[in-house]
Amino acid sequence: MQTNSHNSAHLDLHQNYLQPSSFFIPRSQRRRFFTRFTLMTLLGWVVGGVVSLAVESTLNGLASPIWQTLSSYLASIAFAVVFAADQALVLRPYLSGWLWMLATGVGWLIANGVATSWSNYILSIAASLDATSSSEAVFILGFLSTISYVISGIWLGLCQWLVLRKHTTGAWWWNFLPAISFFFISLLIWLLTLLQDFLPVAHRTSILYWSGQGFTAVILGVIPAIALCTLKKKLHHKTQVSSSFSIK
Repeated sequence: MQTNSHNSAHLDLHQNYLQPSSFFIPRSQRRRFFTRFTLMTLLGWVVGGVVSLAVESTLNGLASPIWQTLSSYLASIAFAVVFAADQALVLRPYLSGWLWMLATGVGWLIANGVATSWSNYILSIAASLDATSSSEAVFILGFLSTISYVISGIWLGLCQWLVLRKHTTGAWWWNFLPAISFFFISLLIWLLTLLQDFLPVAHRTSILYWSGQGFTAVILGVIPAIALCTLKKKLHHKTQVSSSFSIK
């Protein structure tokens, strides 16, 4: 009886350990993590924007034409580094902060570069066909540019997934998560443009710009924070534990 009871206890422990019930962000830490990740993403967006503008304006003020040409690229890199670093500070207890910063920074630069390239390509085709004269053509061009912007988020998701897959299980859908965030950003920006007629003319541009920036930063923080709380932690010692129970 003691032997059967002992084996039964080991079997129950074995099954409970192997079940992927452990979340990547523990339940007791979710509220604090959600708040910190969202606020740090918002802070990274604001500080990164200020740093990128400072870098671009400084380099544009130089006499060297080479630095003036590279100013926009270096400004984008500065923004990506600051934005990614702020998120990495919150994720350090759960994964490598340096890897997350690298993945997010590189992914953001690739996604931004792809979206800009497609947008410029669409505009060049429209200019060559003189398709900007009708409202229907403008709507189609804007729709295509938005689609290219949304799809470009897959690059950011892919880079971040390469880091998350080492610590989580079943995280393949993260490849499409930034694209979903970009979709909601585009949707909210479109809704804001519908409300512009109700805004004072003197401050319309400023209100639309800062509202768009604020909504963008919040979405980029809230959606990934919720998604991170739903991920399951990968159990790295599954094989070793299984072998030890088999021997016993």
